[in-house]
Amino acid sequence: MMNKPKDWVFSDPRLQKLEQDYAAYRKEDFEVWRILFERQIVNLPKAASEAYLEGIKEINFTADKIADFEDVNRRLANTTGWQIQVVPGLIDDDLFFGLMNNKRFCSSTWLRKMEQLDYLEEPDMFHDAFAHMPMLTNQPYVDFLENLSGLALKHIDNKWAIELLSRIYWFTIEFGLIREVGQIKIYGAGILSSAGETKYSLSDEPAHYEYDVKKILNTPYWKDKFQDKYFIIESYEQLFESLPEIEEVLEEMVSEEMNKN
Repeated sequence: MMNKPKDWVFSDPRLQKLEQDYAAYRKEDFEVWRILFERQIVNLPKAASEAYLEGIKEINFTADKIADFEDVNRRLANTTGWQIQVVPGLIDDDLFFGLMNNKRFCSSTWLRKMEQLDYLEEPDMFHDAFAHMPMLTNQPYVDFLENLSGLALKHIDNKWAIELLSRIYWFTIEFGLIREVGQIKIYGAGILSSAGETKYSLSDEPAHYEYDVKKILNTPYWKDKFQDKYFIIESYEQLFESLPEIEEVLEEMVSEEMNKN
């Protein structure tokens, strides 16, 4: 992996030149998007990070129109230069991090069914688009994402290292909180796409911690229920500037694990 050129992913056969077929969406798809959008958007003006609120305006998502990746890519080209890469669903770690290291955010194109409005085991396009894509307009955020992915590629053959880095990704990109003007706001996509977790994450029920690289790397996460702890950054610049510490602590923990064996 380390000997491959940076842009190796663009010729990877696993992508199969996948594209969004917008004409294939049916009435139920538009209705599902509308319900999910309208149900969650009302919660976000007081709950979401300013970067997200600005981003969703920049991306121009609305309740009556499923996200159009061609339009999203045009808008991102004028902000951070990132683009959306269609993937079939969950993909291998090397491809996932390889795409993001090349400023390509992975997204599926399928939407959940009406009977799946409240719970999905695998993220669908509503999560990928509504929750993630507005944040791709924020430069320090995407710089962090790109370089975190580069770090993952350096350790892609070490399952323990990838597990550790997935904790960073989970407690920031998916379930991160930020302090803005003295108030805690949401920027993590896993929260932004969930009306229930939006309310829960900002309540007094879960524990809230200041952003702490070492603590996060030592904290497993849950995939099947709300988190019992969340980490709060002070700025997106803080995320980006924490990358050297992430690399340092990661290598220490990987070395410790190797010495055990």
